[in-house]
Amino acid sequence: MTPRECLLNSFKAAVQAADPKHIIPPHLPHPPKGRTLVVGAGKAAAAMVLAVENHWPHDSLLDGLVVTRYGHSLPTRIIKVIEAGHPLPDANGMHASKQILSMVKQLGPEDLLLCLFSGGGSSLLSLPISGVALQDLTDLTHQLLRSGATIQEINTVRKHLSDIQGGRLAAACHAPVHTLIISDVTGDDPTHIASGPCSPDPTTYADALTVLADYHINTPTSIQQALLAGNQQQLEETPKPGSHFFAQVENRIIASAHQSLLAAQAFFEKNNIATLMLGDTVTGEAREVAKAYAALANEIKQYTQSLKPPVALLSGGETTVTVKGQGRGGRNTEFLLSLLIALNGLDKTYAIACDTDGIDGSENNAGAIITPDSLNRAKALGVRADAYLANNDAYGFFEQLDDLVISGPTYTNVNDYRAIVIF
Repeated sequence: MTPRECLLNSFKAAVQAADPKHIIPPHLPHPPKGRTLVVGAGKAAAAMVLAVENHWPHDSLLDGLVVTRYGHSLPTRIIKVIEAGHPLPDANGMHASKQILSMVKQLGPEDLLLCLFSGGGSSLLSLPISGVALQDLTDLTHQLLRSGATIQEINTVRKHLSDIQGGRLAAACHAPVHTLIISDVTGDDPTHIASGPCSPDPTTYADALTVLADYHINTPTSIQQALLAGNQQQLEETPKPGSHFFAQVENRIIASAHQSLLAAQAFFEKNNIATLMLGDTVTGEAREVAKAYAALANEIKQYTQSLKPPVALLSGGETTVTVKGQGRGGRNTEFLLSLLIALNGLDKTYAIACDTDGIDGSENNAGAIITPDSLNRAKALGVRADAYLANNDAYGFFEQLDDLVISGPTYTNVNDYRAIVIF
């Protein structure tokens, strides 16, 4: 097995550990006396639905609707799947959200609401509050995603502009709620996954206004007015921890970055490569995190007293990118490009960084791979790594080296996977 194959297979092991067809069945609830309504949102939503359909008792009433990203649908038998916009919300997502909320309101005490949420749900389950236009929400989301704000900060804003997120879906339901969640956020707090449709929201309108001010967002007028009205108690706050709305709600995390890192660790150790876990909650600017990791790799390569190669440095989480250039690329390729520059051709050192959903940012790649000769190959092509990094064009850089990792949709999402292997 070549180093490149080793990296790719470790990524596959991480993804398979979060495959809905394996992780959903053990967490399914008992059917109720009445009917079961399945709703959900996220890049894994269709795969989660298939797992439910394949393991739900045939004599129990089942129907529902979920929304997933374009290109992420799968053929289901009972539950309808609608495709919509991600990472920016669109009309399809808004109409699907309206249908979901309407269906949930019709449930009674003897029914069951089974919710399926995964990464991407915040954009897909967009239902703006009264007075906020969808286009304004889309413009705001675009700015926030480029600002360097964390996903927790972005979702704080989203929850206060939604009629369905921030616990409001659970508040609209008169039946018990059982929520199965594939976590794509650091800390695995349900309130931040798909912006917590069935989770208590500890944040406030004031917090949302602070986020927009801190990142100097050019806030559309309708949104600014709505948040100010909420802050002045003219609009109802999102349901808070301790609210009676959550008395019959269970939010269960069924897959996380940590579980996937453990699967990758088992793969490496099976192939006689020691591992060092650097955490599943890594945050910060992608290019700065990369510099710290490069320093650690150099230390291991130069001094082998504590860690003797071969060794794999594993980490997950969600870094950020403050976009200042005009290029293409997501946080994983930006991390790798910065790492490549900092390693400066370090001998026998390879790395992979990929989003477990198969999409890094908004491009068609999951991430990329770097090898000890990546810089030399780039120079031979007349491609300057530093110029591409300055333009936030990591995708363009790795595309020319043919080092992009293109997996297609994985139908799951437990955030980023990074492995640096020193042989």
